[in-house]
Amino acid sequence: MNLEQLAKIREDGQAVAAMRIATGLPGTGMHHIMVCGGTGCTSSGSNKLCELFVSEAEKQGIAEQVKVVKTGCFGLCALGPIVIVYPEGTFYSQVQAEDVAEIVESHLVNGTPVARLVYEDIGDLQLPEGHSPTLYDTTFYHKQLRLALRNCGRINAEDINEYIAVDGYKALAKALTEMTPDEVIQTVLDSGLRGRGGAGFPTGRKWMFAKAPAPKKYVVCNADEGDPGAFMDRSILEGDPHSVLEAMAIAGYAIGADEGYIYVRAEYPIAVERLTIAIAQAREAGLLGKNILGTGFDFDIQLRLGAGAFVCGEETALLTSIEGNRGEPRPRPPFPAVKGLFGKPTVINNVETYANICQIILNGAEWFASQGTPGSTGTKVFALGGKIKHTGLVEVPMGTTLREIIYDIGGGIPGGKKFKAAQTGGPSGGCIPAINLDTPVDYDSLKQIGSMMGSGGMIIMDEDNCMVDIAKFFLEFTVDESCGKCVPCRLGTRRMLDILTRITEGKGEDGDIEKLEAIAEDLQCSALCALGQTAPNPVVSTLRYFRDEYEAHIYQKRCPAGACKALLQYTIEPEKCKGCSLCSKKCPAGAISGEIKSPFVIDPEKCIKCGVCMSTCKFNAIVKK
Repeated sequence: MNLEQLAKIREDGQAVAAMRIATGLPGTGMHHIMVCGGTGCTSSGSNKLCELFVSEAEKQGIAEQVKVVKTGCFGLCALGPIVIVYPEGTFYSQVQAEDVAEIVESHLVNGTPVARLVYEDIGDLQLPEGHSPTLYDTTFYHKQLRLALRNCGRINAEDINEYIAVDGYKALAKALTEMTPDEVIQTVLDSGLRGRGGAGFPTGRKWMFAKAPAPKKYVVCNADEGDPGAFMDRSILEGDPHSVLEAMAIAGYAIGADEGYIYVRAEYPIAVERLTIAIAQAREAGLLGKNILGTGFDFDIQLRLGAGAFVCGEETALLTSIEGNRGEPRPRPPFPAVKGLFGKPTVINNVETYANICQIILNGAEWFASQGTPGSTGTKVFALGGKIKHTGLVEVPMGTTLREIIYDIGGGIPGGKKFKAAQTGGPSGGCIPAINLDTPVDYDSLKQIGSMMGSGGMIIMDEDNCMVDIAKFFLEFTVDESCGKCVPCRLGTRRMLDILTRITEGKGEDGDIEKLEAIAEDLQCSALCALGQTAPNPVVSTLRYFRDEYEAHIYQKRCPAGACKALLQYTIEPEKCKGCSLCSKKCPAGAISGEIKSPFVIDPEKCIKCGVCMSTCKFNAIVKK
């Protein structure tokens, strides 16, 4: 493929691409049915929906006027399977197989959207009469800015021509024909883009370190997304794989590398499949391989599958794994940009970082730097989960506050519960309390309050979450995932977990808090890699903001949140009990006794603290203390 052919494909596809963004354009009589093909919706049966839409269109005799497209994640994962019908942009949520025939007949044939399936959470937004809400009308999208996720839900991820139609490979063409390698690096440097994988190191500076002449260099993509609750990189790879391939090729041109590797965990089968398809298509089109776009530049990419070890998200452990060895971190320096994969200079960035590169090259450094804050430019993708109304994927400008993300985008805490904390940065991050809800989300602000950006997981907790138990959960994960290479991490995390376990079991002792703080300080100073150095963060941050909960567990043998079973006691309030005996009948341990129409009682010796009685009682007479 040459530059003219690339431009022709883009020109031919632009009308379709525009229709999927700006709804209501004069059409050709075609309907495009965009069905989410991300992991969440796929697990809910979206593949079957695609088949049914095709067959129903054939039954109605409109197959020539309907195109069914399996696309990437739209973001509102809790509402899947999601279907969007263009050119109207009508947003259907939780679509089931039995709904397909109705959508085809009512909407596609008769022009009347199926109102009961249309998602209508649009806040105070006023829509024209007769206009069905689109995805972008929802409150979930009002404060979002999709740069890294720009093509997810917009294109068929398995069709390179659709990617080219939305300016795909245009940035690579510009870099190869209009810019020198130094100019590419300077543009990325001037943009202020920082690594989205966790540490936030300036991307342009990393590329600059690797530009020194060497006979062989590599470009690596870290797609080993291992944080609990994180699925940002997975969604980009599933919905827009070519953006990563193109960015890696640009990085290869910038530093003088001709070979790249994508290290992706095998637990991401859809991402692996779409990457495999994308690489094959790019090679066939001459956009990977020899003499790309006739410029004399050679670059190709290979996939390597990880076995799910969290430590392989650390860059030196990842490189060691690609080399065929056990994934263990290496001492630094030397850093990968000097001595990386197979001992050669290597640039390694994560998926989201690469997903921003093409837009920076096309639109310029100043454009990207105008988004976000001076020290944290651009946007950040978060996987929003936990005790939140709108679970899903969000992308916001850096500097957006936690309050805006949780309440304006996420819809707040379900069930009228109070917000307690937000955990950012995964096992390496910290817990942020309600007093910091108005903190802007950027690298420096999160660090100041004892947390970190991390790769982008954001888990929301309410008043029913015990912060000691939360710290224990993350330590359990870290202990399981520690490679064991260095003594501080191997023994220190285990010792911290032992103390936390005792505390949550009601066996905490005076001095335990001080022991936790001392071990945490040692780990932060002496562990070999970032996994060990940041492992104490959940404990340190919960001690900082929720120390009273630790003290209640240790000195009062009480869990204020009522979450730690060993410290719980279920009791029946006599004045509320109607003596219906339902709780007694449901109790699996036979711990509840009494007479009909008289207050019942719970025997604490027999009670197994399963909570069945509390969920069964219709009079709210049972409480846990």
